[in-house]
Amino acid sequence: MSVAVWKPVPGMEAASLATWHELTSILTQKRYGRDLLYRDREGQYVLLRYWKSEDARRAAQEDPDMLRCWARLGNEIEIVKVYETLSEVNVEKERSLET
Repeated sequence: MSVAVWKPVPGMEAASLATWHELTSILTQKRYGRDLLYRDREGQYVLLRYWKSEDARRAAQEDPDMLRCWARLGNEIEIVKVYETLSEVNVEKERSLET
């Protein structure tokens, strides 16, 4: 999983959402993974990206269509924070290690 927090450059919200829509369409079509997008009260967007696999993530990072969208987004958004790779925590397993 990857998480990105971003806000649109002033005047670029519609363009950034259109680019994100194109990006997530490519992501889904090429079966790299899927996205969920949320917005907070301050107008920041939180993107949750569930990669199909580590190989899919690497392939997406080299895909010309994905690279083109990411380049366009670079002019439309300001990145607040990015977590490239997150791993799920198995709470039950962690508890058993404590005892």
